[in-house]
Amino acid sequence: MEKSKKINVNGLILMIFGSIFGFANTTIAFYLMGYASIIWYILAAIFFFLPTSLMFAEYGSSLKEARGGLYSWLEASIGKKAAFIGTFIWLASWIVWMVSTAAKVWIPFSTFLQGSDQTTTWHFIGLNGTQVVGVLGVLWILALTFLSSRGIDKIQKFASFSGMAVAFLFAAFLVISLAIWFKTGFKLAEPIHGVTTFVKSPMASYQSPIGMLSFVVFSIFAYAGMETMGGVTDSMDHPEKTFPKGLMIATAFITLIYAIAIFMWGISTNWHQVLGGDKANMGNITYVLMQNLGYQFGHAFGMSTTAAVGIGTLFARITGLIMFISYLGAFAVLIYSPLKSFVLGTPKALWPKGFAEVNKHGMPEKAMWAQAVLVCLLIAVISFGGKAASEFYNVLTLMSNVSTSLPYLFLVTAFPYFKARKDLERPYEFFKTKASVQAVTIVVDLVLVFGIAFTIVQPMLEGSYMDAFWMVIGPIVFAIMAIALYHRYQKKVA
Repeated sequence: MEKSKKINVNGLILMIFGSIFGFANTTIAFYLMGYASIIWYILAAIFFFLPTSLMFAEYGSSLKEARGGLYSWLEASIGKKAAFIGTFIWLASWIVWMVSTAAKVWIPFSTFLQGSDQTTTWHFIGLNGTQVVGVLGVLWILALTFLSSRGIDKIQKFASFSGMAVAFLFAAFLVISLAIWFKTGFKLAEPIHGVTTFVKSPMASYQSPIGMLSFVVFSIFAYAGMETMGGVTDSMDHPEKTFPKGLMIATAFITLIYAIAIFMWGISTNWHQVLGGDKANMGNITYVLMQNLGYQFGHAFGMSTTAAVGIGTLFARITGLIMFISYLGAFAVLIYSPLKSFVLGTPKALWPKGFAEVNKHGMPEKAMWAQAVLVCLLIAVISFGGKAASEFYNVLTLMSNVSTSLPYLFLVTAFPYFKARKDLERPYEFFKTKASVQAVTIVVDLVLVFGIAFTIVQPMLEGSYMDAFWMVIGPIVFAIMAIALYHRYQKKVA
C-alpha cells in the first residue's frame, strides 16, 4: 500500500477550522441577535463544544488505531448494535447535508463571478437555473469524490487550504474593521446602550423567550462537526498527542474568533439601517454585510460614493470566492470521514464483497463511489423533478434536522461506559473522576435534549405540525433501516 503523509497538529487544526468554523455563522448571528449573540456563543462553547471536544480527545487518543472513528468509539463503549444504529443515523444526516449543500455552493460562486447571487437566471442548453445548479452539483460531487479517493494527503491539502482561505477572510475583515474604527474616531456603527445591548436582540422576532431559545439551538450547532475528525485518527502523526492537542487549540481558537467577529460587525454595520429592512435574509446576509463593510471602508477613507460602492462589490466578490473555497474543504473531509467511520469500522460481513476494501491510497473507494452515486441521484431527482421533488427535498431536510444532533447524544451518553472500561490504555485523560464524568455527561445530555426538543417543538408552536412529524419520523426511519441491515448481518454470520 502507498504510504500516505501523516497529519500533524497544525494540519489537524486547519482541518478542524475549515470543517467547523463558519464565517457565515458570525454574520447570521449578528443578523439575528446583534451583540447579544456573543454571550450565547460563549455559553454554547462552554456547555457543548468544550466538553464534547474533551470527550472526543479521550476517545480518539485511547482508540487511536481504530479506523472507524465514531463507530469505533461507540462500539468500544456500548456495543456493536447500538454503535451501528447511531452511526447509520449520523451518516444519513451527512448524506442529506451533501445533497442540500451541493446546490448552495454555487451561490457564493455566482457572487464571485457576477457580484450577487444570479443562480436562478443561469441557463445552459435549454436547462433552467435549478437544473443547471443540479448538474453542477452532480459534477461537484463526482470531482471531489475522485480527488478525495486519491488519499488522506489530498484531503488534508483541500481542508488546510480551505482553513487558510477562511482565516485570510477573517484576518482581512478584522484589519479593515479596525481601520474603519480608527478613521471614525473609535465609534461603533451599532452603538452600545448598556448591558441590555448584549442580552437583547435588535430583531423583534428574537426578543421573545421562544425567539431566544431558537437562537440557542443555532449557536450550539454552529460548533457541530468535531466528531468527523475521529475518522482520521489513524492517519495522524502520534495521534495520542496530536488529537487532544489539536482539539484543544482549535476549540479555544474558534470560540474566540466567533466572539470577536460578532463584535467587529458592529464597527461597520448599523443594524437598523443596514439589516432592518427586507434587503437582508439568512441566505445573503454574509454578502450584504461584506458589501457594506467595503462601502463603509471607502466612505471612511474619503472616497466618492461610486468608488465606495465599487469597493463594496469587490468585497462581496472576494467573499464569494473564499466561501466557495471553504465549501471545497468541508466537502473534501465530509465526503470521506463519516463514510470511513461507518464502512471501515463495521464488520465486513455487513457489506457486499469488496465494498469495505481500501485502495492503494488507503481509501474505501468503492464505498465512496456508491455514496457519490446515491447523492448524485438525489440531487438529480430534486433538480429535475418539479414541485413533487421539491416537496420530497423539504421532507428529506426535515428528516435530517434531528438526525444531525442525535449522534452527539449517543457519544455523550456512551462516555461513562467508555470510561468504565479497564482494559484500555489512556494516553490522554481530562475527566479523571467518576463524579466529573457523570457531571459532564448529564450537563451536555441536557443541552442536547433541550436542543432536540426545541427543534421539534418550534414548528408546532407555529402550527407546522407536519414539519414536526417529519423531524420525529426521520431518525426513526433511519434507525429502522439500520436495525434491518444489522439483523441481516446477524443472520448472515449465524
